[in-house]
Order: sequence, then C-alpha cells, then structure tokens
Amino acid sequence: MKILIAGGAGYVGSVLIPRLLERDYQVDVVDLLWFGNHLPQGVKVTNRDIMSLKEQDVAEYDQVVFIAGLSNDPMAEYSPARNFIDNAACPAYLAYICKRAGVKRLIFGSSCSVYGYSVDQLCDETSPAVSSYPYGISKLQGEFACLRQQDDKFSVICLRKGTVSGYSPRMRLDLVVNTMFKSALVDRTITVNNPSIWRPVLDIRDAASAYTRAIDAAYHLAGIFNVSSGNYTVGEIVDYVREGVKEHLDIDVKLNIKFLDDFRNYKVSLEKARNVLSFNPRYNVKEIIRNLVENLDKFRDMDNPNYYNIRVFKTLDGVR
Repeated sequence: MKILIAGGAGYVGSVLIPRLLERDYQVDVVDLLWFGNHLPQGVKVTNRDIMSLKEQDVAEYDQVVFIAGLSNDPMAEYSPARNFIDNAACPAYLAYICKRAGVKRLIFGSSCSVYGYSVDQLCDETSPAVSSYPYGISKLQGEFACLRQQDDKFSVICLRKGTVSGYSPRMRLDLVVNTMFKSALVDRTITVNNPSIWRPVLDIRDAASAYTRAIDAAYHLAGIFNVSSGNYTVGEIVDYVREGVKEHLDIDVKLNIKFLDDFRNYKVSLEKARNVLSFNPRYNVKEIIRNLVENLDKFRDMDNPNYYNIRVFKTLDGVR
C-alpha cells in the first residue's frame, strides 16, 4: 500500500511513520517542515504547501492522511484566519482532489476539542459538538467538508483525538502531560488552573495505533471515531505527574492549584473505535510519564523554542 502523509514530519507523524514502515507500507510525506525533519532516512519528504497540490500529485496513493494544520488553541487564537484556512479549507481541498484522483481513503486528524464544554456527560460521536473557539470550530468544519465527499468509492475516516502526550523525535512540551512534566523538572512547581476539568488524554503511541487501525480498516468502514487512552481530570493528571517524577527522578514537586474558569471540559466514549476499528489503547498517564523519563536525555534543553508550536509559529510570522 502507498500512503501520503500530509503534515507527516510533525509530532505525531514522527512516531506514526516508523510504525507504518514496519508494516512494509510505502510512505511519502508532504510538509512545510516548520519543525524540521526527524523522520527515518529514506522517507521521501516534499517541502510544499498542501493547497498547491494537484490531482496528479495524489493519484498514485491508495490512502492520504491529513495530520497537518494548526495544532492547538493558542495557535488558533493567535491567528484565527490562518487556523480556518489550515484546519478547515485545507483538508476540504485535499479530500476534493483525492476523490477526483481516485484515492481510496482520506483520514482526517480531528480533535475532541469539537465537543467544547459538557457537564457530566460522556460524549460519543453523536453528541453535540458545541465548541465556540476557533480551533474546535475549524476542526468540525474540516470533518464536515471531508465527510460530505464520502461515497462507496471514497472512504473518509475522521479521528477525534484526545490531547496527545508522550515522547516524539519531534518533541513538544506544550501538551498537557508534557507541559506538567517540564514544569516539574524546571520549576519544581506545577500550576493547575482548574483541577476539576475533564480531558481525554492520548498517549502518542496509542495515537499511532489509531491511525494504523484506520489505515488497515476495510474500505467500507468510514465515519467519525473518538480516540483516547483514557479520560482524566486535570487534578488527577497532575497527581500522576508529581508521583511519577518523585518515583523515577526523586524530585519533589509543589502544586499551585487554582479554580479558574475553562472553556473546555469533556470526556469521551471509545466504544465505536473499539468495536469498529479494533482500537484498544494500551497506555495510561503513568506510562506516558515513564516514556518521558526514559527519553529525557533527548530533550533536556526544555527552553528549546522548537518544542513549543506557538513560539515557532510566531517566529515564522516575524514575531520575536
């Protein structure tokens, strides 16, 4: 099978692509390389804007995976216009040319952020998507545009991912577990704005498994799927990080707990992904922390701007 990964040189792609290569899939990447290239040697990487692609550029592929775009709320709020182009218009255009070119499937990397704020509700794929902020809105628009093009010859799978965390060769320290881990080591203090808020957390290795399950799925399977490693309150996550840092690194960490309002609060059901895609997460927050500790020597310079997407984005935008 031949696969094109749009945005494949980023945080998730740097873990996903080696796994696909192990399955003997042929994988190419198109990426603007904002964060460099940490992929295995031999992977064909084209530095190109996705919106410049034509039908002939994607016609040779069986499947196309979209994991490009702006990746979190701070980036979306900094540049709402770019957010709506990259997260909504870009996947819509890619799905359009893929379908016309005869590609069999498009997989869209969406986000559980589309659920916005829910109270004591386990969100499944039929639950209202009520995000009122640029990132969640754009992801929902991207889903809608891609799914509208689905038919019996063109399968579309949208993976609504929880907040991904864990080690990647293209490291990030601006994701919930990774951020707390960094604060524990650098500041010896973790600040929590609201410990009661729920978040679905997705170990990056489980994220790679979710994409693999979607690629492996029979072509008649399509639709939206929640994927996470588990649902946690932010207060529970910080306890795991504090205990893990003490256990593995013998570092004592103080907590600074606040009770500020938050515009995101949701937990998600994984039953559909389990039953349809055979996605069964293997990791939890404790194992994410162990994974970070085991790879700590690879990202000890925790002030490296490349580990923070918004810093890189602002630099590219000419903001210092």
